Amino acid sequence: MNKINNIFLKKKILIYGLGKSGISTYNFLRQKAKVNLFDDNPHNNPRFDKKSLSFTKILKCDFDFIIISPGIDFSKCKLSKYLKQNSSKVYTDFDVFYSFFSNDSVVITGTNGKSTTAKLLYDVLRDQKKDSRLVGNIGNPILSEKKITKKTFFVIEASSYQLEYSKIFKSKYSVILNITPDHIERHNSFKNYIEAKFRLLDKQARKSLAFVKSNDPVITKKLRSKKYKQKIIKVDTSLQYSIFKKITNNYFMSSGNRENLIFVLKICKILKLNEEKILRKINKFKGLKYRQQIIFYNKNLTIINDSKSTSLASSESLLKNLQNVYWILCGIPKKKDKFNLTKFQCKNFKGYIFGKHQIEFSKNLKKKLTIKKFKNLKDTLNQIFFDIKYNKVKKNTILFSPAGASFDNFKNFEDRGLYFNQTIKKYLNDKR
Repeated sequence: MNKINNIFLKKKILIYGLGKSGISTYNFLRQKAKVNLFDDNPHNNPRFDKKSLSFTKILKCDFDFIIISPGIDFSKCKLSKYLKQNSSKVYTDFDVFYSFFSNDSVVITGTNGKSTTAKLLYDVLRDQKKDSRLVGNIGNPILSEKKITKKTFFVIEASSYQLEYSKIFKSKYSVILNITPDHIERHNSFKNYIEAKFRLLDKQARKSLAFVKSNDPVITKKLRSKKYKQKIIKVDTSLQYSIFKKITNNYFMSSGNRENLIFVLKICKILKLNEEKILRKINKFKGLKYRQQIIFYNKNLTIINDSKSTSLASSESLLKNLQNVYWILCGIPKKKDKFNLTKFQCKNFKGYIFGKHQIEFSKNLKKKLTIKKFKNLKDTLNQIFFDIKYNKVKKNTILFSPAGASFDNFKNFEDRGLYFNQTIKKYLNDKR
């Protein structure tokens, strides 16, 4: 387990942020180092009060390392000035993990599809009796894993937040699925966001492998700007692979999920996994909740819950493969977000927007498709079902793909997705 000269052992450490990753980091390090805690909202976890320092006391302390949670934003947190003054001491739970363990891992990042790709790869590995762990941004802190052996293989979903401040962490296999503008409010510019994603490749060793989307203009431009020492495997997601003929799972009907699948197949080939077993698992894959999740289906109507969509770009991949779509949008639009489908591609789409940010969405979409605006989801659904009945089209799709962040009315995308499911269920029951 322990590496020689582990940099965190017996050091004075501040853990900033007491969410899942912060608490797991504390539990992991508390008997290996002198650990203190701080959170912008200390009363969220009162059981850690004795280990938590006050703001004024922290300013007087000299820590060897500061481990920050992914949600900590240097420019907006309470310790903003302190972090900037001590930026060389800032590390992440990924760094702590890497300092203690030398296990092989595949780290998956990108703007869209990270969770689905990570979960599919994890399921395939588990199906082939591999001791694999699914950790990171998907909700399982990397330092919470137990009973790790030399053969344990980690599938890690990494956000730009996690990669931005990691200093020593590196992986044997890295994956960048795609890059489109996102989280500009956190990174201040698209360039900084790209740099955060590419830290994954910057840190890799010569004998490592990197899988990147070959037909992504942002990735292509970045690769040309620097010579990377590891082997780069460029994945062409526009090709129609022969294995697609054997895939019967409707989950992979969207171009986005097809692209995720192609990456998984490429990685599995490198890992020399059994193709027949891979195919079997793919056809049984149910996906993740609120990510292009089919929640209702009959011969006339399909209802898809894609609450995870927080940008127009993330909704596009699903829309490309659908017809007669009643598209529901809501939430907080992303800065510099663009809708790239043409008016011709949108000829069978209708947009329904509810919430506080209707004007911003309308500016992006009004020249591409018909838009209607509503106060709430209930009014939106009333209009959609009226329109479906009036239009008399045989096959229709209601797509809840908000294309905006959930924090205007919901805790997170899961909370929003659950609300949509409950509202749809009640609506359908009332109509019977």
